[in-house]
Amino acid sequence: MNRAEDNQGYACGGDVQARSTADAVARRSYGKLIAYLVARTRDVAAAEDALSEAFASALQHWPRDGCPANPEAWLLAVARRKMIDSTRKRSTNEGAVAEIQLLAEELNFVAAETEIPDHRLALMFACAHPAIEPGVRAPLILQVVLGLDAKRIASAFLASPAAMGKRLVRAKNKIREAGIPFSIPERTELPGRLDTVLDAIYAAFSEGWSDATGTDVVRRDLAKEAIFLARLVAELLPEQPEALGLSALLLHAEARHRARRTSLGDYVPLVEQDPSLWDTQMIDEAEGLLRRAGTLGSIGRYQLEASLQSAHVYRSRTGHANWAEVAELYDALLALTHSPVVAVNRALAIAEIEGAGAALRSLQDLAGDTRLAEYQPYWATRAELLAKAAAYDEALRAYDIAIGLEHDPAIRRFLQQRQSALPRPDVSG
Repeated sequence: MNRAEDNQGYACGGDVQARSTADAVARRSYGKLIAYLVARTRDVAAAEDALSEAFASALQHWPRDGCPANPEAWLLAVARRKMIDSTRKRSTNEGAVAEIQLLAEELNFVAAETEIPDHRLALMFACAHPAIEPGVRAPLILQVVLGLDAKRIASAFLASPAAMGKRLVRAKNKIREAGIPFSIPERTELPGRLDTVLDAIYAAFSEGWSDATGTDVVRRDLAKEAIFLARLVAELLPEQPEALGLSALLLHAEARHRARRTSLGDYVPLVEQDPSLWDTQMIDEAEGLLRRAGTLGSIGRYQLEASLQSAHVYRSRTGHANWAEVAELYDALLALTHSPVVAVNRALAIAEIEGAGAALRSLQDLAGDTRLAEYQPYWATRAELLAKAAAYDEALRAYDIAIGLEHDPAIRRFLQQRQSALPRPDVSG
């Protein structure tokens, strides 16, 4: 048995404990391990394959030999060796030989390490390299650094899983073929790559946010990880207002976590939440970050979104109807992003000011946007507005679509309750 697989661990307690340890390492350190594997080879796909094989090897050895004291270093060493073996099998030309030698030089150093530093943020900025196609940079970060699959990534960016999978494969091939370096960028390069990193962190948080009950361990950890990374970026680049804005946005959202479900697990929409359940410490931190961002002389998407969250907090705490201010913020955000998601949320604010008819008219331009065909909030919003406009038949159909698209049982029950409260067409005649 090679050095990495020596019995230097402690008893795992069989298959269950070994799998539990491997799962914990995957949640905690997947991005770190990929960062190390990619740092010199620049072959993302090969790194992912090698790490997958290393985890499989762990599930074979750990129940028998015991879990290693440093499972990350064990997995890293095994993955390195598997990458070397794979390179040998693929080719024996001079380029492959040089790659093998490079990997071999690092292997002893890596295997001897007792601690693996946190390279996630560095790899995120590396994935934002300007040579990589802009539209795939953030999805690449989500897959390579945070371990999301193509289906979840596609959902975050309103794309089909098949199309997203192809884009990711093309990006990885380009990284390998063009020799795009996976090295820590110079500090002067970070602002130019910041938008991509912030987009990826926000998408990761949104994926974790979708598990409001906290029962999905992977998603719960992902939301916490996103907040940690957002804070880290804000500390790293305190002069960048959008970094501060994103951190404020995530903290405002997370502050409402306890209020999003009743004690029975039922969904509670924002307008019906109990503000006393909100985390005031998080809100105060978010407000401080937002004020700091406002002194830096430029405005961006995440500051506007955080400002919207702040406006909702103000309205809920004071009872003051500030829908005109909310609509103005949505107008600015829509002009900046041209996002159909923003347009959907803006419609709800318009309904509060001008009525459901005006809100529905504001959505007319979105009717042909194929990205919204499977976007549940669009259909739920449309159903709510149609119901307010007394277009009950159309509202029933829109609710049917929204319910069919929703995966969260609590939100599905909420939509079903709203639908069941609508007048039904009289078919007796």
